[in-house]
Amino acid sequence: MKAGTVSASLPVFPWDTLSDVAAVAREHPDGVVDLSVGTPVDDVAPVIRDALAAASAAPGYPTTAGTPELREAMAGALHRRYAITGLTPSAILPVIGTKELIAWLPTLLGLGGSTVVVPELAYPTYEVGALLAGARVLRADSLTQLGPASPALLYLNSPSNPTGKVLPVDHLRKVVEWARRRGVLVASDECYLGLGWDQAPVSVLHPQVCDGDHTGLLAVHSLSKTSSLAGYRAGFVAGDPAVVAELLTVRKHAGMMVSTPVQAAMIAALDDDAHQQAQRERYARRRDTLLPALQSAGFTVDHSEAGLYLWATRDEPCRATVAWLARRGILVAPGEFYGPRGARHVRVALTATDERIAAAVQRLADPAR
Repeated sequence: MKAGTVSASLPVFPWDTLSDVAAVAREHPDGVVDLSVGTPVDDVAPVIRDALAAASAAPGYPTTAGTPELREAMAGALHRRYAITGLTPSAILPVIGTKELIAWLPTLLGLGGSTVVVPELAYPTYEVGALLAGARVLRADSLTQLGPASPALLYLNSPSNPTGKVLPVDHLRKVVEWARRRGVLVASDECYLGLGWDQAPVSVLHPQVCDGDHTGLLAVHSLSKTSSLAGYRAGFVAGDPAVVAELLTVRKHAGMMVSTPVQAAMIAALDDDAHQQAQRERYARRRDTLLPALQSAGFTVDHSEAGLYLWATRDEPCRATVAWLARRGILVAPGEFYGPRGARHVRVALTATDERIAAAVQRLADPAR
């Protein structure tokens, strides 16, 4: 294989296309307000940092499966925070950030040549992961769109990135029943599950959705958002024990291991709900400030009932909206990053400091710019 063959099959990395408007936004005399990427900006809680430091004298290799204490902490947090029951230690696996898992899941499961279904508006890595595996990608939001298709893997994302839409229990149940009749694996990206605002999201592993049977189901969880641990690369996947066992076997061979200090930090984060609630309140405050400011500036905000983003439109091509905001020193993501249906929306992240959110609100209110 020639060098560059794989990268040539992939789309352009979306954020590389923002360099021109980013330069415009940075020219603002009061600096840029970067709301284009959902990267945390708040301090990591001391309880987590202390656990990381205490585990730093770790010369040996970590285990791919994670320590028993970590697996217990993951199961405990899912039960306590999201009412997920019936998980055993063999049904949970730590991962090196959930983007890594999503990017390699079709490859790890040997799905080359198969079809992978992703939402019509979706986190770009779903598609990238399928392409890396040599799988076909089908965009669909309803089961009727799939027709006679027989996909190997179907992604759900609730709350959605980018739209913040929450899938109701009845919809999730129908997807699970449909997938089980056809032997389709369902992977539910639940990284924003703890950030419900106008609606309460429910996991695909919740008994109301799957009747306590996790066969054919995976739920992907991240500590990047709930605990501001994006820099730690800390996530995990839970669900069907047979599928998790297959992932564990392949990941052992590939050397995919979460470091020992990060595993210790994850235990601290998963066992402590107070810092998670404090972070949630920060995001709620920023949302309550930014949402009405966008609406007062002439934007319509669709969905956005949960998650870390506002899905906004001025009813014009999304790149025009991006440029309009950049002239005010505000950088956002064009909706087309997430699929053709996003062509007239922008994604506005809540992941900026209170001071920067306040600056954005002031700029949106200034008609002179």
